[in-house]
Amino acid sequence: MGNICRSPTAHGVFQQLVDDNNLTVNFLVDSAGTHAYHVGHQPDQRSISTALGHGVDIRNQKARQVHESDFEYFDYLLVMDEHNHSIIMETCPVEFQSKVRYFLDFASNTPLKEVPDPYYGEGDGFERVFDLIVDASNGLMDEVRGR
Repeated sequence: MGNICRSPTAHGVFQQLVDDNNLTVNFLVDSAGTHAYHVGHQPDQRSISTALGHGVDIRNQKARQVHESDFEYFDYLLVMDEHNHSIIMETCPVEFQSKVRYFLDFASNTPLKEVPDPYYGEGDGFERVFDLIVDASNGLMDEVRGR
């Protein structure tokens, strides 16, 4: 929603996979929120800390809102939950709607469809989100590499 928890974590994790596989010239990884609550802000400190604990640095990211040009420009438009899916589908031109997918469609180790929003939660919510994102990122990498 605000581009400070789940999506910047996914951005960072997938970017790390791209970098680790020497595919940087083939990919532009980005993240955006459906709401403008935090535009220009760093990711949530809890997301930063969790990612850093796993060797992923997301401190330089800045939140932005989805722009209409994103629909044409990007090959994948990945959403974290049903609410964001609904918002994106309402604004996405019909010819680009096939690009919209749930991020967890690429995960192989969970029956979940949605990445839970850890923002208001307590405990290990950010760790759980990180694990789900790693799983989905690995599956996405497999798909884009044609495995």
